[in-house]
Amino acid sequence: MHVLQPKYSILSKEEAKKMLEKYNIDKFQLPKIKLKDPSLPKNAKVGDIIKIERKIENKKTYYYRVVVP
Repeated sequence: MHVLQPKYSILSKEEAKKMLEKYNIDKFQLPKIKLKDPSLPKNAKVGDIIKIERKIENKKTYYYRVVVP
């Protein structure tokens, strides 16, 4: 992974449920990311929720995407 590339991780079912409840949304209301995206973890599959961690000036911001075919 390159130092400028954000960290991508797959949420567990419990983490995904908590995040969806926190924002009061459905999984498929999230922005999408293609399964063939080279930055995805190797074990990602369709329907997984990906957490993207970006560092900007010593602050961490989180973005979420759902994997689609």
